[in-house]
Amino acid sequence: MDPSALNSGELQHFISQEKEKAMVNEMVAKLTSVCWDKCITSTPGSKFSSSESSCLSNCAQRSLDMSLIIMKRLQSMNSMP
Repeated sequence: MDPSALNSGELQHFISQEKEKAMVNEMVAKLTSVCWDKCITSTPGSKFSSSESSCLSNCAQRSLDMSLIIMKRLQSMNSMP
């Protein structure tokens, strides 16, 4: 990056994007940990059982749905005067 751009909007945009990436990575790591602990109750083999696979899928979907609901709620609260 050009040193003259250090205080520019370009740098601010880059920093904002990097923060968003870090937040997504953190969310995925937490989601993986929570769902793994909930759904994988024994030592995994070479493949997940159908119940483990279903549990992981449902757990991830519920977490993502809740995150979306929370984000929409926060956005609506921010738009209120």
